[in-house]
Amino acid sequence: MIRRLGKNLTVYKGEAPEASVELERDGCAVLRAVFGPAEVAELRSEIDAVFESVPPERVRDDKEEFRYEMLNRSAACQRAVGHPRILEAIEPLLGDDCHVIANTAWRNPPEFSGGSWHSDAGPHVPRPEGVPWDDRIPYPVFAVGAHILLQDCSLADGPTAVVPGSHRSGRLAPFDRMYDVDLSYDGRPPVILEGAAGDVSLFVSDAWHRGLPASDGRGRYFLQVHYARRDIAQRIRITSVVNHLSEEAIARADTGRARDLVGLHRAAFYDA
Repeated sequence: MIRRLGKNLTVYKGEAPEASVELERDGCAVLRAVFGPAEVAELRSEIDAVFESVPPERVRDDKEEFRYEMLNRSAACQRAVGHPRILEAIEPLLGDDCHVIANTAWRNPPEFSGGSWHSDAGPHVPRPEGVPWDDRIPYPVFAVGAHILLQDCSLADGPTAVVPGSHRSGRLAPFDRMYDVDLSYDGRPPVILEGAAGDVSLFVSDAWHRGLPASDGRGRYFLQVHYARRDIAQRIRITSVVNHLSEEAIARADTGRARDLVGLHRAAFYDA
């Protein structure tokens, strides 16, 4: 756990919510009944309106499943990302000045095919296999993903699964087991983050996770929020749209590396 001391960080030694402890230890946690039925209905209404009025930024597998920068497009989404129960769980890990770095609405269809095991970012402290983490040092958390469930999500609907403890591995999921539903780490099998509308699933960005294939279910409908330490740049809009550069500086950056160097990064996970 950490806390801000002026502009710097120090170790937090007080009590922390159980969800914070679970995130630091296991890499995932679920907050139950965070949003009530009226709040869920409002979120669904505003998100549905965005899907109807805003063209998809990117089509994946011929499905228009998501829309980016939701807090810019919906007042309800902006309120949701600041819910006190979510902040209570993540601030002991990210700091009380953490911010939203990405905010995407997802509507996966009933034939949702799932995905492969992956990490959203990191590992932030990469290590070779066989080099264990020293448990005397709390494992640093740099970003946390949140899924605000807007409809019930059972095993048939293709919920997110997380391999507990994998965020502490310092490695990516093994490439030869990217679709293995029984993938484990340190003897621990996946945790399936089922939930009801209004629940919020949380996971550390380094953790190995995936959407499971749906099987005669409803698909998934959720608002995704990625929170990160203040030091990590926002990715709500791509850098070609939002940056700190003059037109002259942009014109002079005439190679891929030159563009990256001045901050015109190519779109990656959070922003594409």
